[in-house]
Amino acid sequence: MSLIGYARVSTAEGKQLLDRQLDALNEIGCDKIFTDTASGSNSERPGLAECLAYLRKGDTLVVLDLDRLGRLAKDLIILIDELASKDIGFKAINSPMDTTTPTGRAFLQIQAAFAEMERNIIRQRVQEGLAAARARGRKGGRPRVMTAEKLRYAQHLMSDQTRSIADICKELDDMPVSTLYQYVTGKGELKQLGRQLLGITTP
Repeated sequence: MSLIGYARVSTAEGKQLLDRQLDALNEIGCDKIFTDTASGSNSERPGLAECLAYLRKGDTLVVLDLDRLGRLAKDLIILIDELASKDIGFKAINSPMDTTTPTGRAFLQIQAAFAEMERNIIRQRVQEGLAAARARGRKGGRPRVMTAEKLRYAQHLMSDQTRSIADICKELDDMPVSTLYQYVTGKGELKQLGRQLLGITTP
């Protein structure tokens, strides 16, 4: 029975955040730690794949925060359920998430439900805004201005690897691809302009 750590940073987050995760995982007593530098929605995370292959019955996978494992609640639930079926626990240090306890398992379900609700609210607000714009006759002409809600919704859409950029831009009221790429990378990671729009300050 071992504590196995996993840490992830995106290329935009840098070494400082990775060091903070590694310090926390070492402090809690992880016997081995795997790392990745990749987006939370990126399906190609060799460190995570190696970590999952390494885990054995009775082990507990440990991360600093839930979003280090993945951005989508449904993917987290699927992964943690798969671990549970193999008698492998899961613990997030900065949340009451510890599937080795009944409280931790209940918290996962509640948090997943709220995360899903938040995404639906963002989607609804964006769609209402686009509908209102169409009702006022805003068709064609000058490209639509990116808003914080549109940007969050764009990131949500881009987390689905099956969606094309053209399809995503069409859903964003025919937003030009060039406009979208001013704010995010092709993987949906925020660029400087995107971080400014969402009020995110970088260290």
